Amino acid sequence: MKKTILLFFLITNFLIASTLNLSISSSPSRINPILANDTASTEISQWIFNGLLKYDKDGNIVPDIAKSFKFTDKTTLIIKLKKNVLWQDKKEVTAKDVLFTYNTIINPKIYISFKSNYDKVKSVKALDKYTIEIKYKEPYFKALEIWLVGLLPYHILKDEKNLMTSKFNKHPIGTGPYILENFKNSSDITLKANNSYFEGRPKIDKIQYKFYPDTTTSFLMLKQNQLDVSSLTALQIDRQIDKKFLDNYKIIESQSFSYDYVGLNLKNEKFKDIKVRKALSLAINRQQLVDILFFGHGKVCNGPFLPGSFVYNDKIKSPKQNIKKAKELLKQAGYDKNNPLEFELTTNTGNEIRINAAQIIQHQLKKAGVNVKIRVLEWQAFLNTVVLPKKFEAVLLGWSTTLAPDAYPLWHSNSQRMGGFNLVHYSNKKVDNLIEEGARTINREKFAQIYKEIFAQIANDTPYLFLYIPNSITVVNKKIKHIKPTFLGIMHNQIEWEK
Repeated sequence: MKKTILLFFLITNFLIASTLNLSISSSPSRINPILANDTASTEISQWIFNGLLKYDKDGNIVPDIAKSFKFTDKTTLIIKLKKNVLWQDKKEVTAKDVLFTYNTIINPKIYISFKSNYDKVKSVKALDKYTIEIKYKEPYFKALEIWLVGLLPYHILKDEKNLMTSKFNKHPIGTGPYILENFKNSSDITLKANNSYFEGRPKIDKIQYKFYPDTTTSFLMLKQNQLDVSSLTALQIDRQIDKKFLDNYKIIESQSFSYDYVGLNLKNEKFKDIKVRKALSLAINRQQLVDILFFGHGKVCNGPFLPGSFVYNDKIKSPKQNIKKAKELLKQAGYDKNNPLEFELTTNTGNEIRINAAQIIQHQLKKAGVNVKIRVLEWQAFLNTVVLPKKFEAVLLGWSTTLAPDAYPLWHSNSQRMGGFNLVHYSNKKVDNLIEEGARTINREKFAQIYKEIFAQIANDTPYLFLYIPNSITVVNKKIKHIKPTFLGIMHNQIEWEK
């Protein structure tokens, strides 16, 4: 009788076990929160690891593994840990793990893209098993943000000789809601629910990532109801789905955290004159770009920080197309029919939106008497021969932004150096000073004022021709309950989902 009951229980459990089907287009390189530099690694790592702190659905910083956090003065932060938070091998998380993660990040032998975020940290020490004291060299606007990074287990990695090549990166042990069950390169990835997750076991038992290296295949699988959550392009949502599709999926659309731009090399004689840059900006019809490229599923970009961010300056308006004024400015700069402005605009293959945008911009600028030659390169060639060595006249590129914007990497004159992301050689002493002042500011309102001023100055200087912000279009299987969309997306409460 007992065997019958047990068998019934096992069969019933198997039948009602739920799986969330997602897709992934590339294999993770390192499933490790401090080494995850590619999109696939970052996405898989987020299910497996937790930081001391996290963003809530409204973009506020709240405790995660931490129980509480407070500043005792402008440069001292005390973080207390929750007790009984377990690693996925059932060991408890303690202050040792925090110290180990910090020391690993600042280790000069380990390449970590965000290492410089910790330059302002003076010391990190454990006051007891569950209390961390962090001292900063000076007030620091990222004092909390840098502790959103996932923690690493001291007890597993303390004797690791080379973290970059460690087996841990393919067989990670974290604290997160899901445990990696199956992973091979260029293959599907399976995650199973963590029964001991400190916020409660996820209601969906498994996450199954289907490996589809191209978007055409993933769209086909979506139409066959083989995926539960996926993204759509503007073309797909506007022209390639039908009523049956809408019967199965709910569409959630919001502004993305990215924008595209034309970057003008300010060391090039053509673009040193602000009249030329202003003329080019006036010759572009940004709304037309949004309408043609995204069928209206996007908005015009008018500066370096995006709408919805607390540092966005809504007083700055995007220039409306004015061909007459553009021609006047070009004439003042010495260009006319007999001596037209000509330059090369370079972008990358594998991104039809950007290639089409370049052609539309070429057509628009022609109306102002500007001749644009388009050059398209394969991504790695584009990156290694054009972008990183900064060998271009103009580039069409894009940036993804974060909730805690940092203007230093893109806009400080020191970031012009090799390896820096100030690709266009932008240099403005006033902006440098504002960026440095912002870095020392921990008052959110004052920081916002400083960054709104940076926004206005950059928009006026026109080192970029800011173009458009595409919408993020997500589709979700209607069988999934408790989806709560926010401007951060939909995954913030995934452990509550039911299917």
